[in-house]
Amino acid sequence: MSKERVLKALSTVEEPDLKKDLVSLGMIKEIEVDGNRISFTVVLTTPACPLKELIRNRCVEAIQKELGKNVEVIVNMVADVTSTRSNAPLLPNVKNIIAIASGKGGVGKSTVTSNLAVSLAASGAKVGLIDADISGPSVPVMFGCELERPEITVENGKNYIIPIERFGVKLISIGFLAPSDGAVVWRGPMASSALKQFIGDCKWGELDYMLIDLPPGTSDIHLTLVQTIPVTGAIIVTTPQKVALADAQKGLSMFAQPQINVPILGVVENMAYFTPEELPENKYYIFGKDGGKVLSERNKVDFLGQIPLVQSIREAGDSGRPLAISDGITALAFRHLAERVAQQVAIRNATQEKTKPVEIRV
Repeated sequence: MSKERVLKALSTVEEPDLKKDLVSLGMIKEIEVDGNRISFTVVLTTPACPLKELIRNRCVEAIQKELGKNVEVIVNMVADVTSTRSNAPLLPNVKNIIAIASGKGGVGKSTVTSNLAVSLAASGAKVGLIDADISGPSVPVMFGCELERPEITVENGKNYIIPIERFGVKLISIGFLAPSDGAVVWRGPMASSALKQFIGDCKWGELDYMLIDLPPGTSDIHLTLVQTIPVTGAIIVTTPQKVALADAQKGLSMFAQPQINVPILGVVENMAYFTPEELPENKYYIFGKDGGKVLSERNKVDFLGQIPLVQSIREAGDSGRPLAISDGITALAFRHLAERVAQQVAIRNATQEKTKPVEIRV
């Protein structure tokens, strides 16, 4: 047995999403051959990879087909999240920036964003979350830290905000900086200035994923985001009913405009069906059925999944402990969503060009 034969065997194993073999993709590292024992490391594109066990099994099968069934194969799995954001002047250590938008308010976008962030962090990824809904911040309440205030550090004569950290996620929101019972009544330029500060004046450090929880609609905040930093991709959150889908289509179309051209990672259908806690197998389609799936098919983008309407999601948000940190069917739905998002980010980074900051005048 030799390392060359190991590489030969592994060159027959295809990465299911990228459609190339693991060897040519540079995903095989640290091959060791010790008698009848072979060990190596597979470097995944994300710790939230939903296909890691499939890849592991295919590697073992390929080695044993080439070298014999009696060979002991040890496959170590690590992750190095991919990025197209090399040498970015702002947030240089943030690998992927994901905008999460909805055309309409009240569809649970902040709930989805919070639980997605927690699920990605639970997988082992480094995650940050910017609450960009300046007039209606929700993140402090959903993470149970609405009374906290971020600390300030000074570097080279400049003040930097240190994000609050909860459940492995770094957070910043106007809710940390303004009285919780006061209204933030700002014109567009002031709100845009706050978003720029959250991006450029916070100590984010190294992150695999930064999620941007955008306000409803298509506004100054959206334009400021895409003009300030290159966005890896956008996720559209909707509910199944017609009025929500009509607004979600507008949000999706905004990112897809040629002058903006932010890749759409996919659509999430929230409140897809009601499931009573005592009857977890029952599904009642209160707001209609498969509206998000139809929206994704019509726009030829990925359908990332459905999140049910259950009382525990509301209770978890009110108590400041996102449901994704618990067990159960709904927490599993958020974990599956995190895997799908991570998967789509990896595919996007491997197959599409870098996103550039938008230069438009409106």
